[in-house]
Parts: sequence; structure tokens; C-alpha cells
Amino acid sequence: MNISEARDYGRSQLHSSPTPQLDARLLLEYVLNVSHSYLVAHGDEMLTAVQATQYRRLIERAARREPIPYLIGRAPFFDLDFIVNTAVLIPRPETEQLVQLALDWAKTRPETRIVDVGTGSGCIPVILARRLPQAAVAATDISAAALAVARQNAQKHTPGRIHFHQGHLLDPISLPIDLITANLPYVTDGEWTMLDDGVKLYEPAAALKGGADGLDLIRQLLQQAATKLTSDGAIFLEIGWQQGTAVQNLAQAAFPATQVTIHPDFAGHDRIAAIELKIN
Repeated sequence: MNISEARDYGRSQLHSSPTPQLDARLLLEYVLNVSHSYLVAHGDEMLTAVQATQYRRLIERAARREPIPYLIGRAPFFDLDFIVNTAVLIPRPETEQLVQLALDWAKTRPETRIVDVGTGSGCIPVILARRLPQAAVAATDISAAALAVARQNAQKHTPGRIHFHQGHLLDPISLPIDLITANLPYVTDGEWTMLDDGVKLYEPAAALKGGADGLDLIRQLLQQAATKLTSDGAIFLEIGWQQGTAVQNLAQAAFPATQVTIHPDFAGHDRIAAIELKIN
């Protein structure tokens, strides 16, 4: 089997994927340890028997809906590649929106003290640390396995810039915070049963399931933040597609002097809650 034949084979086997051609290409690049341009230029090159066997096995796993980023051990976010495994969620474009909004808020506050809560792969604080060189950045997660991944990504992209803490939400943080970012679990119990198998079977349930209304941890975070956020600070939360009004009410209950803006995702659904405090 040559490279062109391998791509055709992979594409034909991944008919349930919305992006079969891309998936087959990424798996082939991974097996051969080559770039996309190399695949294009060397279509007649033969795979070794070991490479062909490895590729077929990966295609079989992908056909069973195992996510491509877990198979190849990396996922893109902004302009970087992040290490991922089943201990962390796969970074998604909606979370890039959260980071961009946080960057826009912080760019006029060069020495912002930032905490990313439930950091997972660490993709959020890594981008913030890279784009805000004078900011003090910390991140928390209750999962030791997730923090191990986050530390690898920080060492790769922002060595020495991010302080990681294991614990529940803001419990490990004692200093005042100017900016909180979080992509916490927000999938409701009802929504969980309807998730795609690739998400439900492979991504960590603890990073997705948010309780009956999806707001268990968001509610707790806002309560904690009320005593730790500075008087002109801000919180940027990724939320569920129908949670805008509920999160707005929770935020205004925790912070009476606040401005809450619900930003839609690319599909027009509720996705980011921007909670900006006003100085009394």
C-alpha cells in the first residue's frame, strides 16, 4: 500500500466521520511522522509492513469514534499544538472565543493576576501567558492526571510562566484575583445521554457533566469568586447553549455591581458569559 492508497483506504473506512479525508490524513501523517506537503509530494511511496499495520489499527479505532486527537496525542488550539490524552478534554474552537475575550479585557491591564479554573490540558492559561507576558498566571484542577498534561504543555510553550495547583475550583488560591477564566463541566444530565459517542465514550465525564441543570460547578465557582475577585475584576466562563439567562442571574446574585454579557458561539447559541465587576 502506498501513501495515496492509504489515504483512499482511510477515507473509505471513516464514512461516519464528518471529516473523513482530514482524519485519514492526520493519522497517516502521525504514522509516517511526515507533513501534509510530504504526503502530497510522495503519493507513490510505499508504507512498510509495520506502518501499514499501525495505520489500519488506528483507522479501525477512529471508525469506532475514538477521537483523532487522542489517537495522535495532540490537538490544535490557537496557533499551537497541545498534548492531549483521555485525562483532558480536547480543545475546541468555542474555547478560543473565551480566550480571545479574556485577552481583549486584559490587554490594557499588563500586570493582571489570572487564574484558570479546571484547566484540563492547560490550553487557556498557556495562550494567556504567551499573549500577556507581564501577567501572573495560575491554574487549578482537581485531577492530578489533567495537571500532568497541563504541566507538559506549559513546559513546552510557556516554561516557568504558569503556577499549577491541585484542588477544587479556587480552594488552592489565596491571593486576590483580577481575572478568572473557566471551561467547567456544563452538560446537563439530560444532554449527557444525547452526546456523540466520540465524546461520551472517550472524553472524561468529570470534565463534562455539570449536574441536573449543568450549573453545579459554575454556581460554586461564582460563590467562591465573590470573596477572591478584585473589585474591578472579571470572570469569563464557557457555558451551555441554553444557560445564558441562568448564569446571568447567578452572576448578578453573587456580584450585585456587575455587568454580564452573554456572547454567542459560531452557531448563535449562548456560549461565553463575560462577568465584569464595577468599582463601587
